[in-house]
Amino acid sequence: KKNIPVIRRAEMLGELLKLKETSIAISGTHGKTTTCSMLGSILSEAKLNPTLVIGGIVNNFGSNSILGEGDLIVVEADEFDRSFLSLNPTMSIINNIDLEHTDCYESIDDVKNAFLSFANSLPFYGICGVCIDNIHIKDILNQIKRPYITFGFDKDADIRALSSSYSGLESKYSVFNKQSFLGDITLSVPGKHNIENSLAAITMALHLNIDFTIIKAGLEKYKGVKRRLEIKHVFDNGTMLIDDYAHHPSEVKASLLAIKEAFDNRIITIFQPHLFSRTLNFYHDFAEALSLTDYLLLLDIYPSREKPIDNVSSQLIYDEMVDKGYSNIFLNHNPSLIPETINKIYKDGDIIITMGAGDVNKQNGIIFEALS
Repeated sequence: KKNIPVIRRAEMLGELLKLKETSIAISGTHGKTTTCSMLGSILSEAKLNPTLVIGGIVNNFGSNSILGEGDLIVVEADEFDRSFLSLNPTMSIINNIDLEHTDCYESIDDVKNAFLSFANSLPFYGICGVCIDNIHIKDILNQIKRPYITFGFDKDADIRALSSSYSGLESKYSVFNKQSFLGDITLSVPGKHNIENSLAAITMALHLNIDFTIIKAGLEKYKGVKRRLEIKHVFDNGTMLIDDYAHHPSEVKASLLAIKEAFDNRIITIFQPHLFSRTLNFYHDFAEALSLTDYLLLLDIYPSREKPIDNVSSQLIYDEMVDKGYSNIFLNHNPSLIPETINKIYKDGDIIITMGAGDVNKQNGIIFEALS
């Protein structure tokens, strides 16, 4: 009404990329924010003064964006609505490919084709880092027409992780470039998926000719991202309250496995499904992933941008889990009853996780007050 131009975020990002000599776009169904922030930590350690535009609040920087004076920009490339195809970076990452955003993509092949277009949008002198631990990425490798570097745990990866171990919130592993040992890395975040995220950042940093000692220091200073297995409270009895953004079955599984590998404690998960369409398409997979927790409080679906779909509710996940013999589950339609339910099942030393992309994180502080 005021004749102010309105530009889609992806289009604006595409214009921002043109302002810097080197532009890096981090894509993938999962792990984009973490990988961006890990790479940002390395670039900052290397005194390259990067510009960052990320999808979450990075603890190291206290922001989701940094305006740097250097000749390098790192952005998160979101596949939703195919918006990442508006970007034309000089370098890119594909962390993984999963069926997601079924309101935009008809099938996994449709998703793979979009990521293939993204990889091939690089200039001829560009480079794409791809994680070959992912089966769908392996499927499109021979169709990528631009130079690429592979990373992962896979024995054929160019940048490879070996000898990984997990203790508490730390992950340790050794990095190899082909057969050459580069050094050992310690991350202050748990899980195999975070090692893969860090390998993506290492791949880009090595291509920028950053010394490995700087890469190692940058990753060791990385302090995580808000709502990514973020520890909110620790009690004297060992109980931890954690908040996590996982909202796809693969993310739920990765987060819960990371906690189980790192701790022997019982896990109580408060999970809020996100989107009716996602719940309908993946309730079987959600049931399987959530069975990794010892106790589950299942909340109503957070609708976000969607209108309700007939006969689609959290009951789908609940019934599927009960049918598979999972008994420690509570279907909670009233969030105000969450503290009462937690108190009934809670024991000293439990790890309590609020999980989902909606507003479930608001429950973390309420649970803390109730347990205190």
